[in-house]
Amino acid sequence: MPKCIKFGWLLPYTPADKEYGAWKNHYIACVSSLEWLTPREAAATYGTLNEPKTEDEELQERRREKCLRKILWEKIALRKKELFRVRPPWMSGTCCPRRLKSKGQPWLSQMGTEPVGLGEVLERQLVLESLEALPKRSSVSGSHCYPLLSKSDQHGVYKSNDSSSNAYQLHMILISTRIPAYEMVMESVKAGVVAVVYEHSGVTLESLLWLTERALQGRKAQSVGIFSDGDSREINLLQGYKIGIKNLLKPEVRDFWEKLGSHVATEEEGGHVDLFVPLGASEAGMKVLSQLSQLTGTLFTAPTGIATGSYQHILSDWLGPPWDRGPPSIYFSESKLQTWSSLADFLEDTLKSVRKNLSPGFKSLQKSISDRLIGQFLFDSMSLANILNNQEISQALADGLMELSKKDSDKPLEFLSSFLLKKCNKKRKDFEDVPLTEHDSKETLDSFIKGRNHAAWDTKPHLSRSDRNVEALVELERKLQRGPAEGRTRAARELLESERKFVQQLEILSNVYVRPLRAALSSNRAILSAANIQVIFSDILRILSLNRQFLDNLRDRLQEWGPAHCIGEIFTKFGSQLNIYTNFFNNYPVVLKTIEKCRDTTPAFRAFLKRHDKTIVTNMLSLPELLLCPSRRFEEYLHLLYALRLHTPVGHGDREDLTTAIDQMKKYKGHIDQMKENIKMKEQLSDIERTIWGCPTLSEVNRYLIRVQDVAQLHCCDEEVSFYLRLYEQIRDLSLFLFNDALLVCSRGISHTPFERTSTTTYQFIASVALSRLLIEDIPDSKYVKNAFILQGPKCEWICATEAEDDKLLWLSVLQSTIRSSMEK
Repeated sequence: MPKCIKFGWLLPYTPADKEYGAWKNHYIACVSSLEWLTPREAAATYGTLNEPKTEDEELQERRREKCLRKILWEKIALRKKELFRVRPPWMSGTCCPRRLKSKGQPWLSQMGTEPVGLGEVLERQLVLESLEALPKRSSVSGSHCYPLLSKSDQHGVYKSNDSSSNAYQLHMILISTRIPAYEMVMESVKAGVVAVVYEHSGVTLESLLWLTERALQGRKAQSVGIFSDGDSREINLLQGYKIGIKNLLKPEVRDFWEKLGSHVATEEEGGHVDLFVPLGASEAGMKVLSQLSQLTGTLFTAPTGIATGSYQHILSDWLGPPWDRGPPSIYFSESKLQTWSSLADFLEDTLKSVRKNLSPGFKSLQKSISDRLIGQFLFDSMSLANILNNQEISQALADGLMELSKKDSDKPLEFLSSFLLKKCNKKRKDFEDVPLTEHDSKETLDSFIKGRNHAAWDTKPHLSRSDRNVEALVELERKLQRGPAEGRTRAARELLESERKFVQQLEILSNVYVRPLRAALSSNRAILSAANIQVIFSDILRILSLNRQFLDNLRDRLQEWGPAHCIGEIFTKFGSQLNIYTNFFNNYPVVLKTIEKCRDTTPAFRAFLKRHDKTIVTNMLSLPELLLCPSRRFEEYLHLLYALRLHTPVGHGDREDLTTAIDQMKKYKGHIDQMKENIKMKEQLSDIERTIWGCPTLSEVNRYLIRVQDVAQLHCCDEEVSFYLRLYEQIRDLSLFLFNDALLVCSRGISHTPFERTSTTTYQFIASVALSRLLIEDIPDSKYVKNAFILQGPKCEWICATEAEDDKLLWLSVLQSTIRSSMEK
């Protein structure tokens, strides 16, 4: 019964005196079928959480609470006086572990005193104990934890709870870094919307929830949007967390959504959570949305669009009640979002190199500029004596400038004044939050779009088929568009249109590249040898032949389209011939290397590519970019197949074939994704090996990088004194490279070039520790150390400290989760 009442699962009747197991059976039924009410729904239905009381009972309860509160205040004041010398008043609230109160952390050095052949069972037990000893982030029940909000934010919590008129006027959007050109998406966010960019890799569900709670500052949001990667079946929320129907009820996943839903207004109050993933286009996605709504008591919405292309589904119709304005218009400027969606792939290619070259210097450059501005301001307006006496003011101004750069406010003076006002009044109980002005996003790329659209090329005349055949396909698409606007017809029309465009792109390779090269070979003026032409184009031409046949079958079937017609058998026949694609993908690296080699060694081929690459007839694409098209087509096939099955009745003859085709495409897309991931991880490990001096070989099967954290290595000056009075000194800077099976520890330095302001970061290998042998312990904040923790390997120990509290929390959360995962394998 206590478990059921805790979750709001109440029996609809009162069990008899001799009835046993009623609550147990009810608990099992609720867990297995999810036929239960959330605490808010249970309170509204049964009134159990808010039972009416008489005036005498309320008066007695208030008096009892007042007496208890007075006793607690007296005891707290007495305790503070007793611990004043050893417990500074600005403690973070994390308690000191009992082991750390000893002078030398004997449990961390235990492994060093054991014989060399330490048993794996004991070692595993020590690692698990170190994980359990770490403080946990706060849960809904308010258990002991890391602090959720800083002291300066706590007044905002109380204020928002008492607010009535503006209780649910807040909108929040979470943006994943996995989204192509996410910087452009961030620039599209409207003023007044709270936007949080989170790392897709190196973050856990617990960390993401903490970032959300910190951004909301105790307020409830009218709506929360999640802009992440995914498809019509699942949400690729974080690395290792593809949320779908299979893992939605896992404890950590379920807990995340329940807590996220508690920060959003209920469905009756107009609250909703918007997932920018096309879950409304498949049955599995609809089930995910339904279960999420049941778990949280909040409406979950998603786009229903079946448009193929780069994130075009976002601006289509959405599930839920008829919207006065679509969810995208709540968070974003639609014109800027449309610009981003049409150019996402091209922008991402550019931003990859920009991030790689500039991101290491941005953080230090930002801090350096802020410090210089403050220093110049102080020296221009104050004497040296005043500067030394007002160091707190200079630090507050530096913090204000850093926050100003993060918020990107369009009224910097108002923002800075409100920030300093908060700093000054953070200890006042009657302080009221000053609303911060948000940045109205920068100008859009409309001019670039117009110029690109003028240069766009209609590939229709370059089909190798007759013009009448192309016109017939376009006319068939228009006919389907004029037909009844039901789901199967719209999906079939989109399939035909996207397949025609895909075949046209493949025809470019045949008409623009293969034919001239073969003609030159036949005329004894060869640009490339027959062998190289065979290596580069043989597989893609077979794919072109296969998709031509597939397009012809679609055209014949859709000529007389009706509700009873089937299209699944065409897909299953196409899916049985995917070995042609397999040959292409297996040879894809060889094809690219052959193109590069021929370009470098054959001047005629280099001139040929210069004449034809990125021209109007190639749709402004190069030869390698055109060869990339087949790898992206299977994601579109899956979207369209799921949309077809969603709108196909259960007894329809096409449903079984559609299910078979979906399984074929899903399996093959998984094979392609695995190939992409392996290549990406291999390149990433190679880059790390080249960056770190003395780095051992990192290339191993199934190894990948999770997170890199910069820390300062500390040394305890005297371990004889009380723990809270220990002094630490910094020895050097470290960078911690966390892989899924090991931790790489490197020293970090900065190398300057004469006569140049720019600098480069250098890394020196120190040690690597298997995660199954790594011990962790938290060091609570004191007057002399903040954001510190201990890492203990079999032979070495590192006392580390991060620059910010956020970095420490995220790092320990990710490290803890990774160690558990590595030990479970």
